[in-house]
Amino acid sequence: TAVAAWEWGAYLGEEGLEKGIKVCTSSITRNPNRSTFGKAKAAANYLNSQMAKYEAIENGFEEALMLDENGFAAEGTGECLFIVRDGVLISPPNDNSLESITQATVLELAKDAGIPIERRNITRDEIYICDEAFFTGTAAEVTPINSLDHRVVGNGERGPMTEQLQSAYFDVVFGRNEKYKHYLTYI
Repeated sequence: TAVAAWEWGAYLGEEGLEKGIKVCTSSITRNPNRSTFGKAKAAANYLNSQMAKYEAIENGFEEALMLDENGFAAEGTGECLFIVRDGVLISPPNDNSLESITQATVLELAKDAGIPIERRNITRDEIYICDEAFFTGTAAEVTPINSLDHRVVGNGERGPMTEQLQSAYFDVVFGRNEKYKHYLTYI
């Protein structure tokens, strides 16, 4: 057995982890899960995501938000979406998005911190008016969203709940919280 390891760095930039990233709503929809094994993390399933990411970068954004075929927020190009409204953490169901270990970790951390959680559909305009928004993923970790479609999200910077969950997440990732060691594989 061989294990390769290398310095990864922040997928959406170190500054993005602190100050947030600019996101646009993509004109490309997320593949429905009923098409071509949409729940599989397979190379061919990422074509729409790759095209949405290119579209975002070409238009001066760091990332894209993909909507599902019904117009609800599905996910980023490789990340799960969370928003905060009135102290409630909200994330779309995984009907039309990939399930994520990072998403599950953040949901567990929020539950253990006593944060109210809702899993429901989110409209794009709800993201425009939410208090906070962030993406989660293996590469993205917990990255705040400071704007969507040139509209400032919340106060335009990492919000308090995002910061709380981001800090708790990094405590898990770096082995600083024994309670969540089941998420770690030591090599």
